[in-house]
Amino acid sequence: MRAGNHTGVSLFLLLGLSEDPELQPLLFGVLLSMYLVTVLGNLLIIRAISSDSHLHTPMYFFLSNLSFVDICFVSTTVPKMLVNIQAQSKDISHVGCLTQVYFFMIFAGMDGFLLTVMAYDRFVAICHPLHYMVIMNARLCVLLVLMCWFVIFWVALIHLLLLMQLTFCVGTEIPHFFCELTQILKVACSDTLINDIFLLVTTVLLGVFPLTGIFFSYFQIVSSLMKMSSIEGKYKAFSTCGSHLSVVSLYYGTSLAVYLSSDVFHSPQRSSIASVMYTVVTPMLNPFIYSLRNKDVKGALVRLLSRGAPCG
Repeated sequence: MRAGNHTGVSLFLLLGLSEDPELQPLLFGVLLSMYLVTVLGNLLIIRAISSDSHLHTPMYFFLSNLSFVDICFVSTTVPKMLVNIQAQSKDISHVGCLTQVYFFMIFAGMDGFLLTVMAYDRFVAICHPLHYMVIMNARLCVLLVLMCWFVIFWVALIHLLLLMQLTFCVGTEIPHFFCELTQILKVACSDTLINDIFLLVTTVLLGVFPLTGIFFSYFQIVSSLMKMSSIEGKYKAFSTCGSHLSVVSLYYGTSLAVYLSSDVFHSPQRSSIASVMYTVVTPMLNPFIYSLRNKDVKGALVRLLSRGAPCG
């Protein structure tokens, strides 16, 4: 292949999940179904929270933001993959690829940030219940979300600007179903040292720090619960954390599995299949986790659907 400047490279090739032609219709059907369930499920959560005054609290404000981010997160990768499968094409433009990288980093980072903020919210609710509404006031909640957007916007923008300085070979193949940052750095034809350093720094800042914040919040929650004498009180307090803990375990567990599988097996195809777990499956399961494990959300959904049902 002939090397050239990135301005001369108009197309990349996404190898996708499988090159078997017989599997393409099955993949299309499964991915389309999962995408529709994800979008509709998260839209229902947002609509239920916005329409029910009982859910106008900090916890559900953050949950509605998480549902919005999950819709955007899955919409960054799946529609393009569906188009490529239907058109029997692997092409993605250079601009389209960089755009996909940019928005994927934003929404993936926002998922981690929002889960951290939600853990802090649960910490305040359980450890400082009398001051909860004073501490978690509307102004602080909005400020926390805006700060998350501000930080991840600039981190993703710097990554994008660094990517634009790289050169690629004509006909570059990306062994993934979307333009994932680490995969693009592997196939670049120029030196990626600065990109790798910045990626390492941001991985620590956006991965380790939020996860540490979640662990610290739940350490404080468990310590506070241990001091309670009532078993019923302990169960009631910790039950409010069940949905959040499930989502955190699912998101970070699948993300960790992707990077461990890529390091252990060194197989791009296995890594791509594992990536489906946190890019598609996790956003799809989040509405089910919160609706099935949370009586308030379940009740709001029932009231929402009953209002929309025809009379008689």
